[in-house]
Amino acid sequence: EVQLVESGGGLVQTGGSLRLSCAASGFTFDDYDFGWFRQAPGKEREGVACIKPNDGSTIYSDSVKGRFTISTDRAKNTVTLQLGSLNPEDTAVYYCAAVSSGQLRLWALWYDYWGQGTQVTVSS
Repeated sequence: EVQLVESGGGLVQTGGSLRLSCAASGFTFDDYDFGWFRQAPGKEREGVACIKPNDGSTIYSDSVKGRFTISTDRAKNTVTLQLGSLNPEDTAVYYCAAVSSGQLRLWALWYDYWGQGTQVTVSS
């Protein structure tokens, strides 16, 4: 059974940092691409970053480029999103997602498997 379990969300002040983790199980890690998405109340789900573990290629949304970093630990089957220079507009539920490896896309409909999400709240 494919499982993605996020952790690391919380409350942080403007300018602060957080580290989100996604533990993947039930499939061969290197055979999948991974993405982080977020959804704020009343808004559509938005792509944040994605990564292909095999070659480390990444895509970032313009809104987080230079502030967030996505990475993988292939030995631990985890995907990490380091959030920096946070502002209130980053407040959302953050989701980890996976899709069988192919063309790397930062597009929610592309992904087949989703975690339950973790809340990130940035106070002003």
